Amino acid sequence: MGTIRVNNLGKAYKNYPTPKSRLLEWLVPGSKPRHSTTWILQDINFEIAAGEAVGILGINGAGKSTLLKMICGTTQPTTGSVQLQGRVAAMLELGMGFHPDFTGRQNVYMAGQLLGMQEAEITRLMPEIEGFAEIGTYIDQSVRVYSSGMQVRLAFSIATAIRPDILIIDEALSVGDAYFQHKSFNRIREYRQAGTTLLIVSHDKAAIQSICDRAILLNAGRLAMQGSPEAVADYYNALIAERENYNVQQDEGTDGKIQTISGTGEATVTDIVLKNDKGHVVELIDVAQPVTLEIRVHANTDLPRLVLGFMIKDRLGQPVFGTNTHYVEQPLHDVRAGQDICYAISFEANFGEGSYSVSTALVSTENHLQNNYEWRDLALVFNVTNISKPRFVGTSWIPVKFEIIENPASTNKAPDRRSVDADPLSQ
Repeated sequence: MGTIRVNNLGKAYKNYPTPKSRLLEWLVPGSKPRHSTTWILQDINFEIAAGEAVGILGINGAGKSTLLKMICGTTQPTTGSVQLQGRVAAMLELGMGFHPDFTGRQNVYMAGQLLGMQEAEITRLMPEIEGFAEIGTYIDQSVRVYSSGMQVRLAFSIATAIRPDILIIDEALSVGDAYFQHKSFNRIREYRQAGTTLLIVSHDKAAIQSICDRAILLNAGRLAMQGSPEAVADYYNALIAERENYNVQQDEGTDGKIQTISGTGEATVTDIVLKNDKGHVVELIDVAQPVTLEIRVHANTDLPRLVLGFMIKDRLGQPVFGTNTHYVEQPLHDVRAGQDICYAISFEANFGEGSYSVSTALVSTENHLQNNYEWRDLALVFNVTNISKPRFVGTSWIPVKFEIIENPASTNKAPDRRSVDADPLSQ
């Protein structure tokens, strides 16, 4: 079983003003330092249990790739230590060290041996590697003529030819096409179910929220937060907003979930409720039940333009539906300080069974990248149960009608048609 333990990990690089300074420091040991030190990572501590999936988030330059390289042993830490238990497979860079003048097949043998495989084992696995990569006759051509997507296909196929105890993946998969990304993540999910420990770096927050048990956020070379993928992703978004001089606040609810609030505070949501068609506040609703989302807003300053947006997310934090008053051409203009506004948003809750949350945004345009007055995650949580609809799966309810044509090949006889509406209430 694969486990990862990172203890007080840090990485620093020496910066010398001139080549002469480097030489003098080397020739005269014990003399005063002739370099300055730049810390890329400091005081990183975490543990990953066997079979756990952990995602790492952070802006460019936060130290994500450096952390993975130290965990894999390709870069030595300045401080601290890493302890790994189990067989490790890693994809840290595009091409995984492929030699451009060798064929794909030759590179499979070289990369496989670097991963600890024997030549006979690679030969046995070659048909499976070729089949998963789906690069056809290019397997026997020079890697120099490969596209970046083809390199990713072959590299991932090699790294996952044998289920590892620990699978570590950097941003490389983002280069591949959509089809191969789906195929790769399906294999990752299969290995997860079989007990593989996963550590993945990605800017794709949705991917991390869907596949990981936990997430770690790096900021300015330090561990800023670790927790549920949804909470960490929300805080990550808020940190991006903070760079624009917005305030960031985190509150823990009674259910233990972390609510992240960011923005200038020039306007704020004071109340948010979900009501049924009789005007009663509800937290549990039926599939496709008509409901109204009421959001009350208070303006703390004069606002030339105010836009309200909302996003409904599933239990994993994946967006299900979202819109705002800019898109529907209903923004408010010249809102005065102290003014209160109530938005009533009516819709049919065509969601599958499960728990959902609502995030709200108060902005001046179509997004929160400019004039983010307030962004509030987990502003409201509600649950959906299926009382009146036929059984179905998924996060969306879509009324469908099956038309069954028996004996469709008949030429002279009109086909027998049977129609079945999937919504019995529409009969």
